[in-house]
Amino acid sequence: MKTKQKTANEDSVESPKVWQRTSFANLIRYTPSGMYFCRIRVQGRLIRKSLKTDVLSVAKLRLTDEEKKHRQAAQRQMAIQRGRGQMTFGDALEIYRARLQANPDIKSKTKDYYEQRVDSLLRTWLGLEKTNVRDLSKQSCLDWAARYEGSSTAFNNTALVLRAVLDIAIESGVIYENMARHITRRTVRPKELHLPDNAQFVGFVQTIEDAGGRYSRDCADLVRFLAYGGFRLGEAKNVTFADCDFAKDEIIVRGDPEEGTKNSEIRRVPMIAEMRQLLERLQNEHPGEPPTASVMRVGECQKAMDAAGKKTGVAHLTHHDLRHLFATRCIESGVDIPTVSRWLGHKDGGALAMKVYGHLRNQHSASMAKLVKFTPAESNIIQMPTPEPIQHKESPNGEKRRTN
Repeated sequence: MKTKQKTANEDSVESPKVWQRTSFANLIRYTPSGMYFCRIRVQGRLIRKSLKTDVLSVAKLRLTDEEKKHRQAAQRQMAIQRGRGQMTFGDALEIYRARLQANPDIKSKTKDYYEQRVDSLLRTWLGLEKTNVRDLSKQSCLDWAARYEGSSTAFNNTALVLRAVLDIAIESGVIYENMARHITRRTVRPKELHLPDNAQFVGFVQTIEDAGGRYSRDCADLVRFLAYGGFRLGEAKNVTFADCDFAKDEIIVRGDPEEGTKNSEIRRVPMIAEMRQLLERLQNEHPGEPPTASVMRVGECQKAMDAAGKKTGVAHLTHHDLRHLFATRCIESGVDIPTVSRWLGHKDGGALAMKVYGHLRNQHSASMAKLVKFTPAESNIIQMPTPEPIQHKESPNGEKRRTN
């Protein structure tokens, strides 16, 4: 009994003559040999392990690995004791999916997108769903990242899902470290915009309208509506005639009836001249439409745009590119970027718009700078000759007469 008490006391109160503390947590030095030791307490048990070096810089590096090793072992033991040591990736994924669907702050389209990322992950990593999360190593995660084919945005968001699922395993006490954290983000390069000029756009829309299909004219109107207002496609579907305020020359954008706009805020977009003409024409063509009826009669027009692009030679355009076209025309017309950002429904004060359209502002600034001069401007006023002074000659009777 005395021997056990003596051992416990030695563990809790270490002699300063033998052990020397350092300025780093959990790192001590054995004075007689100069060797460094890891000293940590895991789940109430004191562990002291030699780092097999007397060099401080090396000891600090080995300390991290030693701590991790002991904590991981303790976590595995705890998980086994609790009956959760055999958690597969599919088990953690099931929890992730349940939380995703139950989160009221995430819109349905975003949930659908992350479900697509889950499908992409499972499709590109065969057998992952049945793999025990403790068997996932750093190298296996890096191997998956190396063979993933897809856009940088898709890769980054798929890796985000992988990390989120493994975080659930950490939360459950099955693993100590998230191995997916070693996967680095891929650089997302801005999309190079190839937008039509004004004449090309008019011809592009006319080609859609003259295609001869049942909904050709409706598709052309949707293209005009998106380009003249900068709406997202989902927002354009839900704009009604009641949202078009002709007195104030603005359109109220409410978004989805249940979930609202992307940022959940109602915004007002100015009604430019072409937009007003379009809306007035649509009202005249459908006089019996109730105010609650949608302005647009079709929900998308991608195939019509693809066909028109091939006929006219206009570069491939998507519905979202028409939003870019609206912003580009606004900035080229002199509207400042923060204002355009508000019209687009951005909440970042123009930061995103500056990234995407900043080069347009620079071009506008360069053209305006050419008007600034410090040298005297050449005058178009012709200088008149200085008139000669008038001379007076005195007459014999004393009068003064002017001589030319």
